Amino acid sequence: MKYSVVKYSEAYFSEWNHFISASKNGTFLLDRNFMEYHSDRFEDYSLMIFEDKTLISVLPAHKINDDIYSHWGLTYGGLIYNEKIKLTTVIKAFGVLLEYLYGNNITKLFVKLIPVIYHKYPSDEFSYTLFVAGASLIRKDTMSIIDNRNKLPFTKTRRQSIRRGDKNGLIIKEESEFELFWNKILIPNLYSRHDVKPVHSAKEIILLQQKFPDNIRHFNVYHGDKIVAGTTVFITDTVAHPQYISGNQDKNELGSLDFLYDHLINEVFKDKNYFDFGISNEAQGRKLNEGLLFWKESFGARTLVHDFYEVETSNFKMLDNVLI
Repeated sequence: MKYSVVKYSEAYFSEWNHFISASKNGTFLLDRNFMEYHSDRFEDYSLMIFEDKTLISVLPAHKINDDIYSHWGLTYGGLIYNEKIKLTTVIKAFGVLLEYLYGNNITKLFVKLIPVIYHKYPSDEFSYTLFVAGASLIRKDTMSIIDNRNKLPFTKTRRQSIRRGDKNGLIIKEESEFELFWNKILIPNLYSRHDVKPVHSAKEIILLQQKFPDNIRHFNVYHGDKIVAGTTVFITDTVAHPQYISGNQDKNELGSLDFLYDHLINEVFKDKNYFDFGISNEAQGRKLNEGLLFWKESFGARTLVHDFYEVETSNFKMLDNVLI
């Protein structure tokens, strides 16, 4: 078999997207319709690996100076492949990819793996391949996960807060009204607490939701006719993940966020394998927001790690001697 690497271009748009939709470890975030909403911010350097003329793997990535990175505009990345691929093929194909990068004067490849809960089938071939390629672990985030097939109970404090939300007559509405939440809740909170803006503007999240209506859903919480909290949820085959969550200053007194998340976990997304609260880390994984982590764990969430690696492209030679 002959392996070759091709740099992604618009000519491969449909082939890329078809491959992602049929892959065993890819999600809608890796679809070009999602990736390219922020194409003006990154120098795309996504790669496609072919076995003879058959596409067998893709690498969503962008370039900074002489290095290639798993796309910063995406939560995860790495090699994406279909369910037919075997470990030996991944090892050989990645060796060809590293050699391609080395030959194009790329020094290092930085990768953030796709967490295992997002895999539709066992897909750790790339993780092992990074190990034998001499990759270095450079970051480890902690995700808080609920396994819906084996749930832990909510704490007493969470149950009390949920009941408080019910007594306060809170109403949860699923709607496509993003601007109200963005302008009244999310943007003011992020600015006042962290002096930052949301990764996505309201215009961008609306555009993405229109392209992926089954994968991006939004829920607002109302007290009377006033919005008091909300969340935007990204949904894959196996996981429901709140991408944004925020409430006004009365959220504890009203019980608004706890009331909302009880509804999402136990009603809306109860049939998903996992509910992913996301990370509670700062400083490249070396610091933990203890209060945020406590809140997530009080719903019965527990820790799964998300690993980040760097590998020298010159290490392609190391993969020649793995198979015996």
